[in-house]
Amino acid sequence: MSEIQIILPDNSVRTFDHEPSALEVANSIGARLAKDTLGVKIDGSKDISDLRTPLKSGVKIQLITTKSPESVEVLRHSAAHLMAHAVQELWPEVKVTIGPVIDAGFFYDFDSPFNFTEEHFEKIEKKMDELVKKDLPLVRENWPIQKAIETFESMKERFKVELIKDLAAKGETVVGIYHQGNWFDLCRGPHIQSTGQIKAFKLMSVAGAYWRGDEKNPMLQRIYATAFGDKKELEAYLLQLEEAKKRDHRKLGKELGLFMFHELAPASPFFTGKGTVIYNELTSYIRELYFKYDYQEVITPQVFDIELFKTSGHYKNYKENMYFTKPDDREFGLKPMNCPSHCLLFGSEKHSYRELPLRMADFGRLHRYEASGSLHGLSRVRTFCQDDAHIFCTLDQLKSEIFKFIEMLNTIYQTLGMPNYKLFLATRPENRMGTDEYWDQSEKALADAITEMGLEFTISPGDGAFYGPKLEMHFIDAIGRSWQTGTIQVDPNLPEAFDLKYTGEDNKEHRPIMLHRAVLGSLERFISVYLEHTAGNLPAWLSPTQVTILNITDRVNEFCEKIQSDLKRGNARVDFDRRNEKLNFKIREAQLKKSPYMIIVGDKEAEEQSVSIRLRDGSMHNNIPWAKACEMILQNIKSRKLTPEVSH
Repeated sequence: MSEIQIILPDNSVRTFDHEPSALEVANSIGARLAKDTLGVKIDGSKDISDLRTPLKSGVKIQLITTKSPESVEVLRHSAAHLMAHAVQELWPEVKVTIGPVIDAGFFYDFDSPFNFTEEHFEKIEKKMDELVKKDLPLVRENWPIQKAIETFESMKERFKVELIKDLAAKGETVVGIYHQGNWFDLCRGPHIQSTGQIKAFKLMSVAGAYWRGDEKNPMLQRIYATAFGDKKELEAYLLQLEEAKKRDHRKLGKELGLFMFHELAPASPFFTGKGTVIYNELTSYIRELYFKYDYQEVITPQVFDIELFKTSGHYKNYKENMYFTKPDDREFGLKPMNCPSHCLLFGSEKHSYRELPLRMADFGRLHRYEASGSLHGLSRVRTFCQDDAHIFCTLDQLKSEIFKFIEMLNTIYQTLGMPNYKLFLATRPENRMGTDEYWDQSEKALADAITEMGLEFTISPGDGAFYGPKLEMHFIDAIGRSWQTGTIQVDPNLPEAFDLKYTGEDNKEHRPIMLHRAVLGSLERFISVYLEHTAGNLPAWLSPTQVTILNITDRVNEFCEKIQSDLKRGNARVDFDRRNEKLNFKIREAQLKKSPYMIIVGDKEAEEQSVSIRLRDGSMHNNIPWAKACEMILQNIKSRKLTPEVSH
């Protein structure tokens, strides 16, 4: 065999007389690196390949080690095998099916003659610990399909046999088998070197799951678990999980009376009067900035002939997520996005270059069919509204429009107390509209703009929309979780599909560029994220009840009613709790409702026309003249301060 050259990230070259594995390449650099190697990325792929994979000459590789952020994916894949191994050592009659990595962990589905409970977890974890201490090497073999079928049939592993036969039907001739000790499993990998590299894991929960998600198939036992690079990371995750349970927006929404769901409208939220306050305050704030940044707000229809979606590409690329209806033998679809209707609006008139950029905003309701398994409170619903807008501009205006979008986004995020976010540039997907030239131009425009602004970003290969690349904002919340919120997308393809034009300075027709952008994204999803970020402690301007008045005795009710009237005149949302209950009880109730300001009035306060103010954090501020306190509260709300404040 001729000389094999493997290119490293710094463009240095390692030479071999055979196709080496990633582990061999690591060994050629150093024993310590080899010990820490868990996988490899080849030629810029976002997928991790097994460290045992023979490497072709000329490939450029990136070794995945225990220090790589992606290493946890390989660890969890191997931890799933470790868990299945432990279960079958404890209960040989249990049969295995599949065990994939998922967000924050992994699961394995078992065909068991008994129901697993959390009481079984201690035994399984103890057995997993024993297998880790044995430091069993993971050895990969490629078996001919027939050998694999015969072997798993002899073990009565019918689910594995079904999987292998499916692979054979697709033309596969060999399958990957990973051994650890005397146990083995069908798998394509990647996997770590040995069980000893799995440092920290925990079994989390158990649930039922149909084989292959089909209710006609057998019900299996699904054990969810997680794994991390060390025990410290696992402990931090478990603490975060406990905090996340307290902050769950579904729990907060119920406790605060903000929204509800009903089986007659699956995955479609009902916002109560209180919840609608939050919704409307957010849209009002966005509208103020639309005025500042020269957006025109439009209203567009909900239902369109499917010809619109065929033109836009949604029918081809998105129809499985759409709702359709067929009155009078004519097929219509509910709009999943506003962009096609904005193209119709733009195309309905002639435009000059002097009118551009034309910024079109729309709070229209959207409908998307989301799979039932992905639905989750407000964060994944089937009907929602976005702070959606589309900008039609020239190529020369592209960069300045991206600058203005980032500026507007930063203003909103700072106001909401969300300064921490990461940027991701999502590039062309496999199934897409348009030419490579369009995509090259669009991706470069986004990258150049954010580079010029001095902002750091990470490439997210293949994650762009079918019509254009995206710049995504991933907000980091108060407990360290990442949420995708805002986005701006460069789209030269929809203007082409809809034959959109403007008259240039040269008096000739030109094609505009279209920018799709949202700052908050889906309002429903944003509210879920923001409730969890703030633990329900919303800024006063967003709170359904901004001030709660608490009387100590009925003798002060007249003064309390004056306080209520003064605040309402200033457009504050006020609740006067005049119930004949003890003060501590009423304070506790107001605290549970997350009221930013609690005004306490007794005989002394009524006589002096002053108030005592208790803030949500428990701090007390006594003997404040009411006129000063009223002005201070109203100013806090008007200026959209993040926290309720009192200054003496």
